[in-house]
Amino acid sequence: MGITVALVWGMGVVFAKAAIEHFPPVFLMSLRFAVTALALVWFVQPPWALMRPICAVAFVSAAIQYSLTFTGLKGVDASTAVLIIQLEVPFLVLLGAIFLAERPGMQKLMGIAIAFLGVAFIAGEPSPAGAMKSMFMIAGGAFSWAVGQIMVRKLGDIGGFTLIAWMAVFATPQLFVMSLFLERNHLEHLRSADWVIWSTVLYLGLVMTALGYGLWYTILGRNPVSRVAPFLLLLPVFSVIGSVLVLGEDLTAWRVFGGLVVISGVGLVLIERKLLATPGTS
Repeated sequence: MGITVALVWGMGVVFAKAAIEHFPPVFLMSLRFAVTALALVWFVQPPWALMRPICAVAFVSAAIQYSLTFTGLKGVDASTAVLIIQLEVPFLVLLGAIFLAERPGMQKLMGIAIAFLGVAFIAGEPSPAGAMKSMFMIAGGAFSWAVGQIMVRKLGDIGGFTLIAWMAVFATPQLFVMSLFLERNHLEHLRSADWVIWSTVLYLGLVMTALGYGLWYTILGRNPVSRVAPFLLLLPVFSVIGSVLVLGEDLTAWRVFGGLVVISGVGLVLIERKLLATPGTS
């Protein structure tokens, strides 16, 4: 499940990079969550007792996070954005240690550090023109996402698909309102979108969000943050492969080496988990 999340999210960054050339970033995210809400909300029970905290989670980890992240993505190349997005992992583990009293072991910390080094090798050099603002926005989005996941962890295991369905219900109007204030020409963008753009919106809403977050919130509700977070370090590996196949970017030796380092770091984390398991368990 963790590997699947990394795959669908990694490819989502690639597709979103292409889609924001047509749709404004915040408007694209509002369409994305609208698709998710329409696809899922009919099949899950409303968690009435948790509606207010879910609304807060949606605002922090969907409306704010995706507005920052994908607006920043518009101003930098995909490989640079993927590197900065990986700040989610150290933010998440750090906040888990502070607010959830989770203590990742030394081997797990070493694995995260090695994998993060691999991400640095994968990333391309950012464009100097206007890139600093975009990079800060993506970093802010990474922190907002990590805060949101801590909020989710405190909700307990209410069901991943239930959570993402109702988060999408709340995030859609939040994002639409933000887009109305920040962006222009919404009807023109809707009329001029072709089937490729709409296919991308469907992928972002159904696969990246409904499937990806449904799986993510399921494993997050059942496992410590420090155990789940390292899977996100596989995301840049899939993003780089996707950028080569879909966007036509060059696959350099540095990126290949960085991908191997990322996998090695994640492997170190998983080896620790296996060694700690008791005999007869899996």
